[in-house]
Amino acid sequence: MLTYIVRRLIAAVLILFGASFLVYILTAYSGDPLADLRQSNAPNREQLIQQRIDLLDLDVPPILRYFSWLSGAIRCVVPFALTCDLGNSVTGIEVTQLLGRAMGQTIMLVTAATILAIVIGITLGIVTALRQYSGLDYGVTFMAFLFFSLPVFWVAVLLKEFGAIGFNNFLSDPDISFFTMMTCGLLSAFLFYLSTAGALKHRLMWAAIGFAFAFALTWFLDFTGWFLTPGFGPIVVALLSVGIAYGVTLLTAGLKNRKALYSALAVVGIGMIAYFAVQPLLDRATLLMVVLLGIATVLIGLAVGYFMGGYDKRQNMNAAGLTAFLMGFLILLDRFMQAWPAYFNNNRVNGRPIATIGASTPNLSGDFWVRGLDTYTHLLLPTIALMLISLAGYSRYSRASMLEIMNQDYIRTARAKGLGERTVVMRHAFRNALIPLATLVAFDIGALIGGAIITEQVFAFSGMGQLFVQALQRQDLNPVMGVFLITGIVALVFNLVADLVYSVLDPRVRVKA
Repeated sequence: MLTYIVRRLIAAVLILFGASFLVYILTAYSGDPLADLRQSNAPNREQLIQQRIDLLDLDVPPILRYFSWLSGAIRCVVPFALTCDLGNSVTGIEVTQLLGRAMGQTIMLVTAATILAIVIGITLGIVTALRQYSGLDYGVTFMAFLFFSLPVFWVAVLLKEFGAIGFNNFLSDPDISFFTMMTCGLLSAFLFYLSTAGALKHRLMWAAIGFAFAFALTWFLDFTGWFLTPGFGPIVVALLSVGIAYGVTLLTAGLKNRKALYSALAVVGIGMIAYFAVQPLLDRATLLMVVLLGIATVLIGLAVGYFMGGYDKRQNMNAAGLTAFLMGFLILLDRFMQAWPAYFNNNRVNGRPIATIGASTPNLSGDFWVRGLDTYTHLLLPTIALMLISLAGYSRYSRASMLEIMNQDYIRTARAKGLGERTVVMRHAFRNALIPLATLVAFDIGALIGGAIITEQVFAFSGMGQLFVQALQRQDLNPVMGVFLITGIVALVFNLVADLVYSVLDPRVRVKA
């Protein structure tokens, strides 16, 4: 294994070296970085030109300049090397400083979108594969192709118009009309009807339940003024957590494994005690505190699963640990909701919380929760735009992979041996269906780190994509190479990770020296 990794890393370095040389030379000869100064009417134009020549070593041939840039770039990737040096931009700012700001914006923008697209897309693909040729399958297939074909800039503009401007106008007087309640109920009934299998009578019954649930929920939200003072409260947190415990146990161990179910429910009980105990502590929350509390929550869940005993402690730990993580997320979300009135009424927000541009509200004052809500509201629309476009591909790939796996001989053998459907799907089919997706995920992550150029443009995010495009337009070579270096390294590393994941997911695949 170690020999294989070393060989792949050496090959990656050679590929990166060759690609960087080509990109550097082509970019260097693609334009004149002094063009804007040559057209200037400034009285000190010649002095400014000479300063830029000295700053960027433009009097040195591009091939020699590349090796000078390479010597600084090597110090960025070699551990314990000297200070990283990727040169300066045409404005005199260090490229490392530009990359630091741009990477922070891009990672903040694409991380949530990527995770949600992977989780939701794969889930939809697997569910539709198991319900092949059903109404749900046709519905999800239609929506997937619709989102896949839509241009991202058009989706982003629609989200700004209806998701930001329209919703902000609604929040000025959050009154839900009877017509809206009926529409939500009918839409929910249609979704329940598509999602339910069985006889027509059974599907109509679930459609009626879906209609009643959505109508009652929208009426409750309107009656209580929930949009102005949102929150779950301990009762809703407890009910949702119990549902999570049953759902997680069903997927990870099966409800017949009572030890796993009791482990998950015990975590819910401990979590409800913690819900009240940590509220004073959360009033003084910091990011580090929240991360440490999250780690402690998962560890407690794993410990409960381990000490619960039984014939399979691993299943107990999986159910309890995942339940603890999801319940902790619910408590965190509820605490953010409690801070909503303070954020909504902030004089910098002025009652229009859903933002359309930028990554934060300038000069916003507030505690950890208010600033967190500000970041969330700025990321909401671009995250949805990226997620809708990305999850379509994941759902199609995962559906095709799952359909192929479900027709394999070993799946039929597992069913013939009397294994339950949950065991067949989760233990035998699901794991193997993920193998082709490993390459797709690795490729997408490498590409996304390079920046979501169009989305960043529409929502005015100064990320890696914007930095790259603006540098190309100015013939600014060093920032172009900085973005290329980061993107290339991430792509090569994640492709190596994908190969290693293959050997974990499929025992037949082994990396060899």
